[in-house]
Amino acid sequence: MKKGKYILIIFLIFFILLAATFVSFLYYEFAKPPSVKSGSCLEIDLSGEIEEKSSPHFLSLFYSQKPPLSMYDVWTNIRKAKVDPRIDSVLLRLGYLQCDWAKVNEIREMVLDFRKSGKKVYAYIEESYELDKEYYLASACDQVILHPEGILIINGIGGYIPFVKKMLDKIGIKAEVERVEEYKTAYNMFAEDRLTPAHREMMESLYQEIFSTYVDTVSQEIEKTPQEFKGLLSQAFFLGRKAKEAGLVDEVFYEDELWDLISGKDTQRNRISHSRYLKTSSSSLGLNRGQKIALIYGIGPILTGEGAYSIMGSRTVTRWIRKARKDSSVKAIVFRVDSPGGSAAASDSIWREISLAKKKKPVVVSMSDLAGSGGYQVSMAAHKIVAHPQTLTGSIGVIFAKFNMENFYKKVGISGDRITFGEKADILTTFRPLTQEERDLLKGTILETYDHFITKVANNRSMTKQEVDEIGRGRVWTGSQAKRLGLVDETGGLSKAVQIAKDLAGIPPEEEVKFDVVPKKISLWDAFFGRAAAARTSPDLSVFDQKVRKVLRTFQMLKDEVLWNLMPFWVSPE
Repeated sequence: MKKGKYILIIFLIFFILLAATFVSFLYYEFAKPPSVKSGSCLEIDLSGEIEEKSSPHFLSLFYSQKPPLSMYDVWTNIRKAKVDPRIDSVLLRLGYLQCDWAKVNEIREMVLDFRKSGKKVYAYIEESYELDKEYYLASACDQVILHPEGILIINGIGGYIPFVKKMLDKIGIKAEVERVEEYKTAYNMFAEDRLTPAHREMMESLYQEIFSTYVDTVSQEIEKTPQEFKGLLSQAFFLGRKAKEAGLVDEVFYEDELWDLISGKDTQRNRISHSRYLKTSSSSLGLNRGQKIALIYGIGPILTGEGAYSIMGSRTVTRWIRKARKDSSVKAIVFRVDSPGGSAAASDSIWREISLAKKKKPVVVSMSDLAGSGGYQVSMAAHKIVAHPQTLTGSIGVIFAKFNMENFYKKVGISGDRITFGEKADILTTFRPLTQEERDLLKGTILETYDHFITKVANNRSMTKQEVDEIGRGRVWTGSQAKRLGLVDETGGLSKAVQIAKDLAGIPPEEEVKFDVVPKKISLWDAFFGRAAAARTSPDLSVFDQKVRKVLRTFQMLKDEVLWNLMPFWVSPE
């Protein structure tokens, strides 16, 4: 009897939680747009991880932690606020941003575009972090305000690149790598114990380019010479008044003083949060209407088959592109890429679908933080490629790696007996190293794949194979460098890509367009009863650090794919 009671209680608790979730979802989905008062300030908390697009799955509403910000949502809200007569200012609350420089640069461009409306943008820094990226963004605002006890830490970019080869040696594991060519450093952290000359040359080139852009841009904004700003970076720590005296911030204010500045002492403080303002439809403000442009997101490592939200599955993405190609109401395609690459075959499948779409309508690629190796391969067939000055792209090369765990197995007492049918049946085993003959076979296959890669780059970018090889060989470039080399066409963000797509489609620049965005939001019905696609777009609820997740995902991919068009793991300048 008691057992039956307990079962009933558990069932009731489960039912109540399910009902609460359902009611919360219905409220979020169908709630009326918020009332925005005249003279309001749009408040955006820019801290933590920034994704390209928020998860389309309804369960993302119930993260245990604050859900990541979305570049698409920030872009949408700032575009709306620019034309909304009820919004007269924007406040950016800046904290540590878990993204690379290209995303920060794009938000910076959004701020500069918003300011063309004559409305003000304020940056408020309260907590103390290493804030070089964030300060680069803040410098675009009308005023930068620091909390009186806040410490502004700006000290340049750089750090340490980890290598784990010696640790693997101690436990008897050896990474066996074949690559094309010396700049293809994706597995150097496992195969080397320090930077190789080529690896160092590439990394220093990337860091120097991004650092120069940072210094030149900010020094101009704060009316100092580049040398003066570098001198401030060498001091690193600026507490409250010291930051103002150095000319790095405009004011040192507490919260109430901040709002006196924004709203005026005798004016009611109307503010609306970023999340609430998302419920205000773009169409109600005259945006997102007119002729249709497909905005397709390709996010994360590239794999064959179906994808998840943060994995670019070749079948999923090609299906989206094919649908846009065949839809006569879609006048152009903008493909937003944020990927370090992945499977060579999967990347090639997406390239093929972009090539087919290009024959039917304009295709423009907008590169975010990363579009390297396979991420570049899926982009190169577009009519135009738009990258940020700090986008990490190129990395035209191929790599193979496996782990020889023979000595590790001996250390822990694992043994294995060989049974094979076919001379090379165990070529990918972890129980023995590759023979020289096997290395030669792999190198030949990799060189052939590389030749196919550079041939397609040459054909798509109007270059010779020799020219592509000279800037390829696995080397990563910044967007600015890539433009000078002919790998991309323009520097800018999503707005620039949309403008180019409109121009190619014959849509007047002043005319608004309607965006058909994919991945689309998963409905409650599909989430519970729909086809497997709903499950594949479920949110990533992992609490691991962003960089660690990238490495773990790559390990996971190793078991299914052989040849990789993959960027280095540790390539983000901070």
